[in-house]
Amino acid sequence: MIIPVPLHRWRLWKRGFNQAAMLGRELDSLGHGRLLVDGLERRKQTPSLGGMGARKREKILAGSIVVASKAQPLISGKDVILVDDVLTSGATSNACVQQLKRNGARSVVVACFARVLDESLDTVR
Repeated sequence: MIIPVPLHRWRLWKRGFNQAAMLGRELDSLGHGRLLVDGLERRKQTPSLGGMGARKREKILAGSIVVASKAQPLISGKDVILVDDVLTSGATSNACVQQLKRNGARSVVVACFARVLDESLDTVR
């Protein structure tokens, strides 16, 4: 199962696309799993997390990401590829992984397009 990191509906509306979902579509087309675009929901609108330290990101994300009720039976017992466009502190991915595991995912692997190195984060903590 391929599940992208979700955007809040207002951010999706403003941007017009979800980069993680676009990457997920490519993985699906390459045969790496079945894409479930709406597997996770970002229920709480959060500010852009760029420039924040890990602790602040975790605090802001608390309770904002959930497994969609219609997706729970599809996720249960499955191996999931969580797709993120940019992995910075890992707070968003951690919140997603936690929800997927709580809702029965057998395993979760994070696939990201870009990774911000820890040394880069030292300047924003």
